Amino acid sequence: MQTDVKSAYVAATATAFSGRTRLKGVVVTPGSAAGTVVIRDGGASGTVVFSTATTAAGTPFNVVIPGEGVLCLTDIHVTVSGAATTAVVFYG
Repeated sequence: MQTDVKSAYVAATATAFSGRTRLKGVVVTPGSAAGTVVIRDGGASGTVVFSTATTAAGTPFNVVIPGEGVLCLTDIHVTVSGAATTAVVFYG
């Protein structure tokens, strides 16, 4: 099924989207210190649907979720750690 894809920029731990949706992809920009990006369905203590580690001052990288994406029933909650690590989350 084709749907419109939207995005949300996350520079600190936050809910990127509230409601049922599908995670379609992520662009991670590492900060000045090594860090992580963890995406959960169901808030800060929800089920982990994606996680990755970053290197200090690394190159930004894309993660494309194949097929229809990962179904998040409640929300898309993003936890970023590492000095100035950011993520752009694509959903739809």
